[in-house]
Amino acid sequence: MPIGAPRLNIRCEGIILSDMPYAWSEPPSSDAVVELRLWPHNSLPAKGFAAFILATFTLICIPLLGLLGTVLLWGLLPFAMIALGGMWYALRRNEADRKILEVLTLGRDHMHLVRHNPQGPEQEWQCNPYWAKLIMHQKDGPVPHYVTLSGAGREVEIGAFLSEDERKSLYAELSDRMRRITPP
Repeated sequence: MPIGAPRLNIRCEGIILSDMPYAWSEPPSSDAVVELRLWPHNSLPAKGFAAFILATFTLICIPLLGLLGTVLLWGLLPFAMIALGGMWYALRRNEADRKILEVLTLGRDHMHLVRHNPQGPEQEWQCNPYWAKLIMHQKDGPVPHYVTLSGAGREVEIGAFLSEDERKSLYAELSDRMRRITPP
């Protein structure tokens, strides 16, 4: 998101939806548990997928029109369909790999992070928020502005799939929420 751009916030059933790929639940009181849900971007919805596959099919078939009625068409057609099938498979595989959901539950006496992976087991981490540390690694992480939570003898990443600006925003919002719930 460009610097200075307005943020869009929409309230929906107790969850604040924004233009960021994460959402906070809105607690009924300041002592209530708040939940943060994070997910990767989905830049290709179902209609876009169908349109892209149709456009690819059309562009692959245009050169084959000149070969209609020849034996050469039947020699090239399987390769064209293999290319189309490969594109379909790659896009579906990418969609399946992005089905990641991270849920951070934040209360006065507990902090619990669960990462739902597309394949494989869930990963969990929990800690007392008083002892938890939110750290932004400016340059030492695998990506710039890498955000981690540490506590209970472990350090875990949060929002690693977000863009750099989104990780900065997440760090600011999460540190503010942690500061509000942690007793002085």
